[in-house]
Amino acid sequence: MSAAAIPLGGHFAGAAPVLAAGAWFKNALCGIKDGEAHMSRVVGDLNTPEACIAHEEEAETLLAWLGTPAAIAHDLHPDFHSSRHAAGIAARLGVTAVPVQHHHAHIAAVCAEHGECGPVIGLALDGVGLGTDNTPWGGELLRVDGARFERLGHLAPLALPGGDRASREPWRMAAAVLHDLGRGDEVAARYPDEPAVATVLAMLEKNLNCPRTSSAGRLFDAASGLLGLCLKMEMDAEAAIKLEQAATRRIESGGWPQAMRQGWSLDNGVLDLRPLLGELAGQRDAEQGAALFHSTLVAALAEWTARACATAGIETVALGGGCFFNRLLAAGLRRELENVGLRVLAPIKLVPGDAGLALGQAWVALHVLEYQ
Repeated sequence: MSAAAIPLGGHFAGAAPVLAAGAWFKNALCGIKDGEAHMSRVVGDLNTPEACIAHEEEAETLLAWLGTPAAIAHDLHPDFHSSRHAAGIAARLGVTAVPVQHHHAHIAAVCAEHGECGPVIGLALDGVGLGTDNTPWGGELLRVDGARFERLGHLAPLALPGGDRASREPWRMAAAVLHDLGRGDEVAARYPDEPAVATVLAMLEKNLNCPRTSSAGRLFDAASGLLGLCLKMEMDAEAAIKLEQAATRRIESGGWPQAMRQGWSLDNGVLDLRPLLGELAGQRDAEQGAALFHSTLVAALAEWTARACATAGIETVALGGGCFFNRLLAAGLRRELENVGLRVLAPIKLVPGDAGLALGQAWVALHVLEYQ
């Protein structure tokens, strides 16, 4: 359990204690008691027996501090070890189990750190989280109000040729984008050293094993693949990191390029950035292309979010999800939103990614108990 407490403000000072089980990636748990939150250590991805055992040990440590919690929150995905273990503890103790949608939790974590109990417009950008429609989400515009949220919009879904494998091989995301743009005949020449090119194109043509996702993380991967910065990843988020590094080099030497105003479209809450990606496919200067991607993405997200705020009559925006590790994105978007008079909330002590997600789950659980 972390030594440093996260104060949550006076609203929940006398609330009953709650436990939250966290996410699957970069798992960490959270306990809230007497208006303070404590995070467990990060046990890592729950894909090994050792990590699952460590998760269970951290849960017991928090329970020893909390006593019997009034509720135990967990991810909406029922097959995560964290979700199953949380449900088991809740049944054993006879307390409420509270499933919380992944991106709702990201935004709630930011609200918790700021003690923000009113409605906010939340922009959650990350790799993946199960949506309420059982599809993989990851680029979500939400209206969040405590225990409730509404999906106002999302990024235009991209195909994942080969399923999860596409999240590790950015050239596949690039191929999916080119196929969507009617330029599938360019893929083989662009990636001549990839033996699976013909198979991937066949999958895209027949829509076989090509689930679609609104993931912002896969958008970054597609851009990195199109610019030739990263075709296959050897470490987590490598494609996005290389894209940010390339953009930073160009911006530090020549400033931010002008956003490509024809690089996106907005239709019924769906933000489509495929026109921008099509432009990147023709870029010979990878650093210039990376900088253009960032400037256009910031402009598009700012317009999308500001429109939602105006429609909802809400002036506070919360930014959460692992994509906000990207400093260009985080700083640029904050600047654009504040320039139009919006109040912007971002993580303070916790990271924007999944290691801080349990705080949001616990925050939602507190609100659920308040409504009961």
